Amino acid sequence: MNTIHSTAIVSSKAKLGQNIEIGPYSVIYDDVEIDDNCQIGPQVVIYDGARIGKNVKIFQSSSVSNIPQDLKFGGEESLLIIGDNTILRENVTLHRGTEVTGVTKVGNNCLLMAYSHIAHDCVVGNNCILANLVQLGGHAEIGDWVIIGGGTPVHQFSKIGIHAMIAGGFRVVSDVPPFILAAHEPLRYNGLNSIGLRRRGFSNKDIFTIKEAYSILYNPKINYSDALKTLQEKFADNIHVKNIVEFIKKSNRGIIKG
Repeated sequence: MNTIHSTAIVSSKAKLGQNIEIGPYSVIYDDVEIDDNCQIGPQVVIYDGARIGKNVKIFQSSSVSNIPQDLKFGGEESLLIIGDNTILRENVTLHRGTEVTGVTKVGNNCLLMAYSHIAHDCVVGNNCILANLVQLGGHAEIGDWVIIGGGTPVHQFSKIGIHAMIAGGFRVVSDVPPFILAAHEPLRYNGLNSIGLRRRGFSNKDIFTIKEAYSILYNPKINYSDALKTLQEKFADNIHVKNIVEFIKKSNRGIIKG
């Protein structure tokens, strides 16, 4: 049984699962799908194209799947997908995709804190935390287990690798490789996210190997091309170093400095 407040406006065309709560003055548009056990707070608006997984909690005044803030957007159909067990706190805004990709995605088990924003065509992985006022520009890509500190703007098309952690209040204008801490202005490499890696089951050997790889990559006496070649030769069978190498190869904006 679903619990829908008498002041909520829910389209009869919306597809609702079981055990859903919808609070006062919330609005659910036609082309919306909400899976089981979700909680929608008061004054939330969920626009066309929203696809919301199980056990999602959306707090008051959030705006989900509104049209992109992109002047090239022509009203085409597109989606905003939210994975299972994700939490959207107060005044979070998420925009659906454009014709470029057709979709904006947020993974499972994410926490998007108050006033955070995810623009059109972004991809946010699983188990991510975006603190208050994090602002993702269009087409940003955030890997699994990323934590971004409060008040951080992420430039459009930027990428952040898995298990990275960004300190609050700094601008992300270049790509941030996996497993690291990033801080300072301009943003730069500030060591490994060692505590986070240990919490997620990385062994001391794993962490030592990743640290050694970055000591080569950020050696000021070696250029990136030579450093990547060394990493591929020295750590050919290491999955974590392979992840670093592949990330850098796919970087379009260039990685942050050491």
